[in-house]
Amino acid sequence: MSNELQSPAPASTGNPRRRKALTALAAVVVLAGLGWGAYEWLVASHYESTDNAYVQGNVVQITPQTGGTVMAIYADDTDFVKAGQPLVQLDPADAKVALEQAEANLGQTVRQVRTLYANNASLASQVRLREADIGKAQAEVARAGDDLARRQSLVGNGAVSKEELNHAMTQLANAKSALAAAQAGVAGAREQLASNQAMTEGTSVQQHPSVLAAAAKVREAWLASQRAALPAPIDGYVAKRTVQVGQRVAAGAPLMSIIPLRQVWVDANFKEGQLRKIRLGQPVKLTADLYGKRVEYHGTVAGLGAGTGSAFALLPAQNATGNWIKVVQRVPVRVALDPNEIAGHPLRVGLSMDAEVDVSKQDGKTLADATRSAPVAQTQVYAAYDQGADAEVQRVIAANLGGRAPAQAPAAAAKVPAPIARTASAGH
Repeated sequence: MSNELQSPAPASTGNPRRRKALTALAAVVVLAGLGWGAYEWLVASHYESTDNAYVQGNVVQITPQTGGTVMAIYADDTDFVKAGQPLVQLDPADAKVALEQAEANLGQTVRQVRTLYANNASLASQVRLREADIGKAQAEVARAGDDLARRQSLVGNGAVSKEELNHAMTQLANAKSALAAAQAGVAGAREQLASNQAMTEGTSVQQHPSVLAAAAKVREAWLASQRAALPAPIDGYVAKRTVQVGQRVAAGAPLMSIIPLRQVWVDANFKEGQLRKIRLGQPVKLTADLYGKRVEYHGTVAGLGAGTGSAFALLPAQNATGNWIKVVQRVPVRVALDPNEIAGHPLRVGLSMDAEVDVSKQDGKTLADATRSAPVAQTQVYAAYDQGADAEVQRVIAANLGGRAPAQAPAAAAKVPAPIARTASAGH
């Protein structure tokens, strides 16, 4: 029996199917990496996005310019108001009394100034009268001098007594005294005339400083009476109403706010590393959590903030400490929205947004270098107050100038909405 050992079978060369699968997987990974790299180089690098973006807008506070008691409230939260529409009515009683006092003072001042102009003619007559007295006194001095000369020539032959001569000398002295008094009277009358003319020279009654000062008081009282009604300065929606009927409010106290939702924008807070390619004028695509992906807004980069949020915080970070941890900072980027898109899908202040900036165009600037030529916000609601004040001043002046006061045109009644709250004595 042979003890020959049986040789082992050759080792298996492996599973070819497994090798193919691994090769295919490696190829897929390589292709995916190449595709991702190509996408990152050709597409993703041209966009910067963030979900740290929020809708912002102007919050216009309604504050009274004068203090008073609230009589009526014409708008409440969520109401839409037009510019010029009344919002709050204060009690105008005190302002009305002050206006009447100012008008009475203006009328009295006009009449006093008219008296100054009338005194010019009276004082001029006094000057002429005093000048006539000088002529009369000069004639009396000449007569008394001739009488004295005749008597002095007759003293030597005894025709005139010494007593009569003394009497003639006394008459001459009295005549000279009367002449001096008449000359002093003329000087005094001329001084009075010059003093009165200095108060009226080069101006009219309407433009006299005293009349202008009294007219300024009337304008001040008129404005105070008009400011008892608080109008809406712009179109918008009412929010944060805190005023109540019967409340005594002070000048400058916030009563409510108006938010023009058609003039909103987005502040997108990008990381500092994302800012190197962001330029003014670049297009931005935005979506709001309110509407989801189905509604897309289009805007442009309008400006970059002058500092990070932490730099303007109420309590800024103190980084010069031992326990320092670096935190990536963010800078607000303002995005202007399309007004037509806002009208179609309104936004609210504070809503969350997703912003994606197309940074492929690098020809823009990072900081604006031109000053603004138009105001950011403007209202003409208060412009009519001065016109009404001027008309009231002219009416009072005309009524006290001695002529017939012009008829006052009836003011067009403004359409006032029904108040949401009114005091029981609001009609006093």
